[in-house]
Amino acid sequence: MIKIVIAEDQQMLLGAFGSLLDLEDDMEVVGKASNGDEALLLVQQHQPDVCIMDIEMPGKTGLDAAEELKGTGCKVIILTTFARAGYFQRALKAGVNGYLLKDSPSEDLGNSIRTVMAGKRVYAPELIEDAYGEGNPLTVREIEVLELVADGKNTKEIADELRIKTGTVRNYISAILDKLQVKNRIEAITQSKEKGWFK
Repeated sequence: MIKIVIAEDQQMLLGAFGSLLDLEDDMEVVGKASNGDEALLLVQQHQPDVCIMDIEMPGKTGLDAAEELKGTGCKVIILTTFARAGYFQRALKAGVNGYLLKDSPSEDLGNSIRTVMAGKRVYAPELIEDAYGEGNPLTVREIEVLELVADGKNTKEIADELRIKTGTVRNYISAILDKLQVKNRIEAITQSKEKGWFK
């Protein structure tokens, strides 16, 4: 019997996934959590084979919890509505065994769990296309500048920290906006985070 913990902050979905998996002859849902912290506790208590996790949950996110479960022997499948390359890259780094989208057919879930239990990995095909479809156009220095912008630093503070002139910082920022084809710094930060170019 495959023992499963499910973490999902939307109660209706949590109930639906639980019922769906309990219909499978070879599966048993041993715990239901509404956030990453509860999921980690339930994994500790029940020692399940698989933990199915949403990403965006209150407190610890599914990705935070997946990072903590790495190397514990509990397999992790991310089940989310977000087909974001940045999330997918972070999930891969956390060593998740599967990354599925909630709009997949319901029978895919049971089959994916069996595939993961057989030692294979399961990723939504559209994510793989996105992840390898485009590289980061920014240089290491441009990413450094953008990360400092994301930290709320102004042009002078960035210049001081990187020991360059304020004019040079402005040139970097204008190159970043140009390369990413965005209108302002906030759009540049959002796009870079979504694509997983920095946390």
